[in-house]
Amino acid sequence: MSPKNLNVSKKTHNFLFNKLKDKRTLQIYKKFESELAIKSNFIVAVSGGPDSLALSFLAKIYSIKKSLDVKYYIVDHRLRKNSTLEAKYVQKKLKNFSINLNILNWKGIKPKKNIQSIAREKRYKLLTDEAKKFRIKNILLGHHLDDLFENFFIRILRGSGLKGLISLDKETYKNQVNLIRPLIKIDKNELIYLSNYIFGTYIKDPSNEDDKFKRVKIRNFLKQLGLEGLDRKKFFLTIKNLKFANENIEFYTKKNLEDNVTVLSQKNILILKENFFSQSREVVFRSLTEVIKIVGKKYYAVRGRKIDKIIDLVNTKSSFKVTLGGCIIKKVSETVILCKE
Repeated sequence: MSPKNLNVSKKTHNFLFNKLKDKRTLQIYKKFESELAIKSNFIVAVSGGPDSLALSFLAKIYSIKKSLDVKYYIVDHRLRKNSTLEAKYVQKKLKNFSINLNILNWKGIKPKKNIQSIAREKRYKLLTDEAKKFRIKNILLGHHLDDLFENFFIRILRGSGLKGLISLDKETYKNQVNLIRPLIKIDKNELIYLSNYIFGTYIKDPSNEDDKFKRVKIRNFLKQLGLEGLDRKKFFLTIKNLKFANENIEFYTKKNLEDNVTVLSQKNILILKENFFSQSREVVFRSLTEVIKIVGKKYYAVRGRKIDKIIDLVNTKSSFKVTLGGCIIKKVSETVILCKE
């Protein structure tokens, strides 16, 4: 790096760290730093909204303090007319802060249904591919406390069980990469403040205001609950307690899989011992879901009602044979066998 570039970099770093003199900004950074606590290089997913711009600033400070190499990416989904211009605008904006933003393009035919969920999966695929290319194990996402609450109510509307209700976790594993959400305990209003304070602006996605999307309807519903006196701290505590309960169930599910499943690897066959189905209903449900996913080699788990029907068959029939999730499941006497379809 030339002396001139070194001087520019030092000047930018000083500018960024001076922003921490603001008490509100410093408090947000301390929350972020305590949640992240990683020592290896990482990727930051950027959208241009207040959440990801705030994340970009916080990650930049963190990387300087920890001497880490960070890569920043924005995905141009090309679902909106001005998406490419917006991506380039964010790229230019971040460059002023010595943040080099790379643009990834979602190519191919765009869906007409389930747009948000499909776009999310495509985005994760592009980002995790970049992570694997550079042998980076962690990607930071901008999900925050409001997202956690919204996800909870969306899952309620879907009839999700305990695991689904708390599915938006601080850290998840996808495509062999850790997806980390270090803003998960921070209110969106704090991130809007930070984005405006540091960058003076952010991109507004019109779909975030379109109530044809379920998430937007939930967001508006939560605003009303806030006006009625919803205590966000108690709500977060409820979700936290549910996570503790889930961890307990996960422990016994893992134990059930270890103790009561015999693997015939050469034939890709699993034999479920009689005691496999003697556990609590939820443990059996999760255990069976997992073995079907393993044998069937499916990324997504089979829907809950179908799993319930298999459990009922095991409990009421002496023998049966069905196919589900790419598996053949059959019961002979008291033994249940799974093999690839």
